[in-house]
Amino acid sequence: MKISQRHAWSLTVDEAIKIQEELRDEVITEDKLKEPVQFVAGVDMGFEADGTISRAAVAVLSFPDLQLQETSLARRPTTFPYIPGFLSFREIPAVLDALEKIQIIPDIILCDGQGIAHPRRFGIACHLGLLVDIPTIGVAKSLLVGQHEDVPETRGSYQPLIHKGETIGVVLRTRTGVKPLYISSGHKISLPTAIDYVLRCTTKYRLPETTRIADKLASAK
Repeated sequence: MKISQRHAWSLTVDEAIKIQEELRDEVITEDKLKEPVQFVAGVDMGFEADGTISRAAVAVLSFPDLQLQETSLARRPTTFPYIPGFLSFREIPAVLDALEKIQIIPDIILCDGQGIAHPRRFGIACHLGLLVDIPTIGVAKSLLVGQHEDVPETRGSYQPLIHKGETIGVVLRTRTGVKPLYISSGHKISLPTAIDYVLRCTTKYRLPETTRIADKLASAK
């Protein structure tokens, strides 16, 4: 996998903000998918040794049948503190190590975190998508910024997520009667297409199979 290292990772918060503000203008929120989509991947993080070691997991599945094809794990020392809005600086270094190990290059990566649904419109899905030049989707379990109306209880229902008068994503019900997810474009994918692929990657659980499997790998003892 071709990875572009655009900057250092040992940074101050002010330096991280500057990078987010500089790189966000390169994010593409239109569909630039390689058709047909044959492989989808999920990435997720766990931590060991009281958070001092980052453990990244990647799961690659065939699409549309969602059969697991390949996994990888990578560990490295954690160099950035946990601060909401700066998840990518804490997690991406280990994620890149895990992605370098895989043989199957995915057509879409679903990230456990935000895309443009972020105070500076540059969440971890945007950041990762730019560095690996692969379409990415932000699939977050909790709200970072924005407001929304109540989401109907049925699977596939959603409400726009609004921040400062802008639609930055949707709150999507992936399973009837279960808490929704926060979906936003990462890079090279539109919001309607992101919603479609999240639903097509979600079977009987709340999380898409991509991120569900990656989450289990990242958190396994």
